[in-house]
Amino acid sequence: MAHAVVATGFGGPEVLDVIEVDPGRPGPGEVLLEVRAAGVNPTDWKLYSGAWGTDIAQLPIRLGREASGVVLAVGADVTNVAVGDEVIAYEARGAYTDRIVVPADSVFAKPTVLSFEKAAGLMVSGVTAAHALAATRVGAGDTVLVHGASGGVGAMLVQLARAKGARVIGTGDPSNHEYLVDLGAVPVGYGPGLADRVRIAAHGRLTAAIDASGTREALDTSVALIRDRRRIATIVGYGYGAALGIKLLGKAPGADPGTEIRSAARAQLVRLAEAGRIDVRVGATYPLVEAARAHRAGIEMRVQGKIILVPGQQPEGRSERSRARRLLRRAR
Repeated sequence: MAHAVVATGFGGPEVLDVIEVDPGRPGPGEVLLEVRAAGVNPTDWKLYSGAWGTDIAQLPIRLGREASGVVLAVGADVTNVAVGDEVIAYEARGAYTDRIVVPADSVFAKPTVLSFEKAAGLMVSGVTAAHALAATRVGAGDTVLVHGASGGVGAMLVQLARAKGARVIGTGDPSNHEYLVDLGAVPVGYGPGLADRVRIAAHGRLTAAIDASGTREALDTSVALIRDRRRIATIVGYGYGAALGIKLLGKAPGADPGTEIRSAARAQLVRLAEAGRIDVRVGATYPLVEAARAHRAGIEMRVQGKIILVPGQQPEGRSERSRARRLLRRAR
């Protein structure tokens, strides 16, 4: 048996619990993984927050989409991986667990230069960034403005844009400016006068903008500086973005999901990571049984970088260890 995090209702992180599940054996075209780390993403808490509906027939909801781990078994007709391989899995629905069966075509060799924790945070942010850059046609010679550049998706946008030969202006809190410089971006602080600061940093030449922050300031700045709104996109500011006539990317109604682009980007992300051209900033790790605490940190934006769940990690402090034991007893 395995342990998995589920949402037992709709609301805040308090609805999360740990249950015991049978991961099963891999069938044809499937792989059984021992999960070493699982990435935490905003889409995870949106599933149970009510943002995407409150159909009780969906409960309990298994959480997680991306994981890294070791192959324990393979089903018939699987040729891309073997038992013992270190891999990344995406899509891996229900990745908040210690063992999971996933389709073999969602499994890729883990870049040797990435830890399991970093590897678990590569795919969701990476494919989202790849989709946004493709949608806005960013390439060599472009100067692209990235809003929220120090976040998980933002950092990937900077690195992938740089890999394409583009120059990047990245907005962020001053505390993250050194990090943005390390990524290869020209940092610009938020706040009044943003458009003027961006214009100066871009030397008056800005060709595209991607919003990963969702603020009106970000979108207003983008449309003020870029005439062609087909080269402006947002992955979060859907309501205001629709009113401005820019591209909406993701799962919102009317947004472009970019399914084929995102699927194709997975292998490219692995290659770029293996070559050392992109990296993943891990902001915090939590034990699997502390998924609720991890989600609170993400919702409150208290962590810079990716939040990762680690099934083998022990809770910190006596109270957290006691809570973990209670959750596991309840699961049994």
